[in-house]
Amino acid sequence: MQPPRKRRRTLALDLTLLAIVGVLLIAATAAAVGAIQTQFYSPSAFVERYLGMLSDGRAAEALTVPGVVVESAELEAAGLPASASEALLRRAALAPLSDARVVSEETDGDITRVTVEYVAAGYEGTTTFDVAPNGMIGIAPTWRFATSPLAVMDLVVKGSTVFSVNGFEIDKRQVSVDGADAEPLDPLPLLVFSPGLYSVSVDTAISATPGVAVLSDSPFRSIPVEIQAEATDEFVAVVQQEVEAFLTRCATQEVLQPTGCPFGYTVQDRIDSLPKWSIARQPTVAVTPEGAGWRIAPTEAVAHIEVDIQSLFDGSITQVAEDVPFIVEGEITVQPDGRASIVVTGPDTR
Repeated sequence: MQPPRKRRRTLALDLTLLAIVGVLLIAATAAAVGAIQTQFYSPSAFVERYLGMLSDGRAAEALTVPGVVVESAELEAAGLPASASEALLRRAALAPLSDARVVSEETDGDITRVTVEYVAAGYEGTTTFDVAPNGMIGIAPTWRFATSPLAVMDLVVKGSTVFSVNGFEIDKRQVSVDGADAEPLDPLPLLVFSPGLYSVSVDTAISATPGVAVLSDSPFRSIPVEIQAEATDEFVAVVQQEVEAFLTRCATQEVLQPTGCPFGYTVQDRIDSLPKWSIARQPTVAVTPEGAGWRIAPTEAVAHIEVDIQSLFDGSITQVAEDVPFIVEGEITVQPDGRASIVVTGPDTR
């Protein structure tokens, strides 16, 4: 029979070993929980999930992330347009986002600042997000954006009310709070995701531009963007045709000073025949932007007049056949239905 003292030593050893195993298990469990929380429930993981949604084009899902959507009062309080449109907060307006990764995480009180790097449609960028606690699910913490990752692009497009952002077409009159009464040169505020690259371009029958690429990398900030569209060759050809037709009609008037026309002829004596006009050289039209509309840049043309002049001094008749140089310019206004109103002017018609 084993002595009692020896049995007590064996039992104590067993209990000690069990205690050590228990401590190791608790430590391992705590480490595992910590690792899981870091990987799935940390501020960095929260931001990574948001970036993953943008990378996958899941714009609607990204809008459900806590802290993304903002009210007009919040925009106004931040000095941003309260009427900013949500037209670009959709999959069709997103540009490719890739290689997104967290590079740092710093905590300051209740706010954790998570900095990420990424490639947006070929452009490298860096953005810092403010993240705050948003309660618990069981033992797992949840998070929200303390500052919305949305930004406001204040867009001015000169030369067109229709434009595209990342290939998504927008008519300013359809998204502006002023509707059809929207002023062409007033900025159009558009909410955009951060991070994101937004390429604005114009491609209409009247005007076009290669486009401007803007990187939205600062949450809850204003991004002023202004682009100037240029007249298309087709539009210039139409204006050229209209100007030539106008001048040709002017030449049918059998007077020295055709009414409303940019050319005329002055004599001191008496005319003895009706003046005959023709256009010896039509102008080469150049259409340039002017404010919300367009302008026919001043250009030279030549009219030709044939008329008999009787001298008041001796009554003699002189047959005049003379080229008359003149300057053509004009204003072009694009109507809401897309038609262009062309008014030809010149030094003699203003």
